[in-house]
Amino acid sequence: MPRRSIVVSMLLVLMMSVGLLSCAGQGSSSKTTQISVWTYYNGDQLSAFHQLVGEFNSTVGKEKGIVVESYNLGSVSDLQEAVIASIDGKVGAQPTPNIFAAYADTAYEIDQRGLLVDLNSYINEEVRAQYVDGYFEEGALGAQDSVKIFPIAKSVEVFCVNATDFDSFAEATAVDYDDLSTFEGLCEVAQKYYEWTDAQTDEANDGKAFFGIDALANYFFIGAQQLGASIVEVNDGQATLTLDKQTARKLWDNYYLPFVKGYFDASARYRSDDVKTERIISLLGSTSGATYFPRQVVDSNGFERDVEMRVLPAPQFKGGEAYAVQQGAGMVVFDSNTEEIEASIAFLEWFTEPEQNIQFSVLSGYLPVMKSANDMDTIRSSFDEPLDERMDQILEVGLETVANNSLFTPKAFANGTEFRNVLEQSLFEKASTDAAAVKEALADGKSYEEAIAPYVSQDCFEAWYKEFYAQLEALVG
Repeated sequence: MPRRSIVVSMLLVLMMSVGLLSCAGQGSSSKTTQISVWTYYNGDQLSAFHQLVGEFNSTVGKEKGIVVESYNLGSVSDLQEAVIASIDGKVGAQPTPNIFAAYADTAYEIDQRGLLVDLNSYINEEVRAQYVDGYFEEGALGAQDSVKIFPIAKSVEVFCVNATDFDSFAEATAVDYDDLSTFEGLCEVAQKYYEWTDAQTDEANDGKAFFGIDALANYFFIGAQQLGASIVEVNDGQATLTLDKQTARKLWDNYYLPFVKGYFDASARYRSDDVKTERIISLLGSTSGATYFPRQVVDSNGFERDVEMRVLPAPQFKGGEAYAVQQGAGMVVFDSNTEEIEASIAFLEWFTEPEQNIQFSVLSGYLPVMKSANDMDTIRSSFDEPLDERMDQILEVGLETVANNSLFTPKAFANGTEFRNVLEQSLFEKASTDAAAVKEALADGKSYEEAIAPYVSQDCFEAWYKEFYAQLEALVG
């Protein structure tokens, strides 16, 4: 090719390249701010989050010159450990992210180091008023006028039932779904289910458990609120133990007693797994956890069969106040330069707008955080196709719970995580240990009444309560 032609060709290529770069730059910022987000999401939740991050980067992020990179750090505890390691500069730790998912106790611990952004400096009252009442208040750590946790998705607890098996049981025993609206009614139904399944075999005392609870700490916190009491009061980060024996006894009677009698159970890591193996046919868990309720169950012989799910409001104590748990990690923003903080806030505000937040909700079982998105007609109309029947039930009952209850979440305080762990483990460990002892006594030939006698006495409760109270008291100091 002649030299002149080569030069002309190179000029044409150069001109085209400049033109393409110019077109690519139209409508986007010339300066790019890159931010990182760490989460603990998995499964559908993780896929939904990544999908929305990609959508942000290609739209609003492109216009504003913001690039979000999302990383999954494993479980909640894995994420917490990674964040602490990053802050402490441990060998092999990753650089501190701009944003990470956190529950209040973790956020409180890090806020004590003065590392978190006060969102009030970036979000005005007009914007905050668009969110469900109480969602931003959960993030008030330390000083009452500061907010450190940005709510992006919330969940409440719902009651999930294997309707296929329950309907057969209900038809034979004249029980009804309405009987499950209170804990007292639930315990009565669970006893009937144990006796009904026991009567179907020739072997004595081999009845099946009916129910299980995923988060026993929530049972304590919310149960106490419904009973007009509380477990702990927190003011300016200072905790005071307020649990009284009468409240503890009521909680004991409606969890421990049915557990040792064989009416309740908890074996696998999650109650949905216990439903899968037919150890129980109902559970109390979060809306996000309800998405894992099995579509098939497996009997002791390994045979699978399809089951339907029915979603109901969480049971409450008879005559008690209408309280429900408010849960779900929010996002906290590390204090950095102004550009990265503003970019982080821009992403979180975009993520919680109804269009995006509804997408995340339908894929994950979390509830939207803006008032305008907390409506089933709005959610249903956001999609061309009808929602999955199960997800429709989960979201509808979840939104009804938000509308019909006072939402409660415990405030953060030093040792708050350890305090919750005691609530989670103390009564469960005693109940499961004693239930195993009852089964052993039955196998040794004792009658059912003889087997349960040591565990339904006042002395048994008193001994547990004394140790339980001392453990909690040591943590609040």
